[in-house]
Amino acid sequence: MRTLELPAAELTASQLVLGLMRINDKTDAKIRELYTRAREAGVDLLDHADIYGDGPHHCERRFAEAVQLTSAEREQVLIQSKVGIIKDGPSYDFSYEHIMTEVEGSLRALQTDYLDILLLHRPDPLVEPEEVARAFEQLHAAGKVRHFGVSNHTVGQIELLRTAVQQPLVVNQLQLSVVHAPILTEGMQANTLAQTEQSTPAGSDIVEFCRRNGITLQAWSPYQSPHGVFLDNPAYPELNAVLGRLAEKYSVTPMGIATAWLTRHPAGIQVVLGTTQGSRVEEAAAGAELRLTRAEWYELIRAAGHNLP
Repeated sequence: MRTLELPAAELTASQLVLGLMRINDKTDAKIRELYTRAREAGVDLLDHADIYGDGPHHCERRFAEAVQLTSAEREQVLIQSKVGIIKDGPSYDFSYEHIMTEVEGSLRALQTDYLDILLLHRPDPLVEPEEVARAFEQLHAAGKVRHFGVSNHTVGQIELLRTAVQQPLVVNQLQLSVVHAPILTEGMQANTLAQTEQSTPAGSDIVEFCRRNGITLQAWSPYQSPHGVFLDNPAYPELNAVLGRLAEKYSVTPMGIATAWLTRHPAGIQVVLGTTQGSRVEEAAAGAELRLTRAEWYELIRAAGHNLP
């Protein structure tokens, strides 16, 4: 498994991340199998959130109960979790009290003394950066959170947090796949009239901003489209034909090629896998080892339906 330096954290992690959003109804044995196969494939970063599962901290608790990490095993993996979404609404809460309460809940559920990374899950328009800074400072000083980051944040939202937060923001987790790629495609369409691509609040600037500031991008829903998973989806015949041809060329699966499209980007993007099947983790891991050519990368983005001027 290829590893990456998370520059702002001075931390090394696997390029693939095991997302544990969907384990709430899995047996202990299935969760242990998923974890074991991911670790054997080289994955060492585990992604959680306080809202994943059927109730508060449910998936975090199920993971800890099933896997029962020893202290030595805990030191060999990186655990990140997220706070800020209130499911009953929904609404968002970046208040000092909410951040502190939810982190304590995550630590209890995960049966660990610390989180390697804590992310603010979705932007809170009512955020008061000084409250976030106070929570981060106390959590860091107590050794309960080692690094901090965000998810789904724009350039302006990150800059606002940085007016008060002293710790580096080391990660920004964003939705990205070869089909859903506005943070990349908008930049290619700059200064071009009559394009019909969807737009993001911050345009393509978020990728360049994160690269300039050493913030590692993490791609969530890496195989999703507006019509569900695009792999073998009849809504994307041209894309699947190219994925299949390249999969045969490189002796991997189409999922592996879709993963390789993300890992080819020079930003050093981490890919968050939401699967509960160990075999899928292995397919993605094989793809992450590849380096697509420039021509292949652009062929895939065109086949996904993006308009290049």
